[in-house]
Amino acid sequence: MTRTVWLASYPKSGNTWLRILIGNLWADGRPIGLNQLPRGSAGDRSRFDRVMLIDSGLLTHDEVDRLRPRAYAAIARPEYDYQMGQLEGATPTRLVKVHDAYTINPIGEPLLGGADGARGAIVVVRDPRDIASSLAHHMNFSIDEAIAFMNDDDAAICKKTGAQDHQLRQKLRNWSAHTESWLDQTDIPAHLIRYEDLRSDTPGTLRRALAFAGLSVTEEKINQAVGFSDFAVLREQEEQNGFREAPRTGVKFFRRGEAGNWRDELTRQQVLRIEAQHARVMLRLGYELSCVSELARPPTPTPTRYGLRRR
Repeated sequence: MTRTVWLASYPKSGNTWLRILIGNLWADGRPIGLNQLPRGSAGDRSRFDRVMLIDSGLLTHDEVDRLRPRAYAAIARPEYDYQMGQLEGATPTRLVKVHDAYTINPIGEPLLGGADGARGAIVVVRDPRDIASSLAHHMNFSIDEAIAFMNDDDAAICKKTGAQDHQLRQKLRNWSAHTESWLDQTDIPAHLIRYEDLRSDTPGTLRRALAFAGLSVTEEKINQAVGFSDFAVLREQEEQNGFREAPRTGVKFFRRGEAGNWRDELTRQQVLRIEAQHARVMLRLGYELSCVSELARPPTPTPTRYGLRRR
C-alpha cells in the first residue's frame, strides 16, 4: 500500500537538495534533470482543485484550510492514482514536500490531515543564521528583512488576497515555532535531519531517512545519488538548462550550499537578532550560540529627556 511521508522544512533548509538526492537513487546512468523533479507539494493548488473537484480561487484562504485535511486524506488513499510527488522507483512511499508549519485549521483539525494525511514526516532543519542569507537571496529581501520575516509569528507565503498565487497559502510562523510545531506534534512519527549532518555525512544521513520512510536501498544506489547530487553538478545543470524552482529570471537557485556561511555574510548585530529570538530552539538542535555574552547582558540604559530608560 502506498503511503505518504512529508518532507517538511522551513524554506531554504535543504528540502530541494534532499528531493534531488532521493530522485537520483533511481537515475539511470546520469543525474536526473532538475526539471524532472516531481512538482507535487502540499501547497499545490492545482492538485487540491483536482482532488476536491472545486476551484480554490473561489474560496478564501481560511475556507481552503477547512478543506485541506480532506484533500490530503484522499490523496493518501492507495486507490488515488495521480502520484502526488511520487519519485520513480520509490514505491510504496510517496514523498511530498511541505513548507507549512504543523498547525490546526479554523475548525480545529490538523491542517495536513494528521495520520489520515501521512504516515510520518522527515523534518529537515538548518541553522537559522544560514537560512537568513539564503532566504534573502531567494525572496529578493535584504538580510534584515529576511531576519524580520523569520522572527514573525504570522509569517506566511502565498498569502495574497488581491491576486491568486499558484500555490495555496502556507503559514510558516516564526522559525522556532515552525520547527517545534513539527517536532512536538504527536499525530505522526517524525524523523529529524539537520542540513549540516546531511552535508557532512550525506550517505549515512540519507540512509537513515530512507529507512524511516520504509525504503530499502543498496549502498550502490546511495553512493550514486550522492555523486549525482553534488552541488557542482547541480550548478552546472542549472547553468545549462535552468531550474523551474529558481526564484526569478536571472537568479540562480543553487548558491553556496555550505554550512556556516553566516560567519562571512551576517553582521554581529544580525546574528544577535537571530540568536536572541531563537536561542532555545537552536540549542535544542545542537547549534552553538556565538553571541552568548551579549544575550546574557542586561539591557543597556538609553538617555531620555526624563532620565534613563531601559530598552
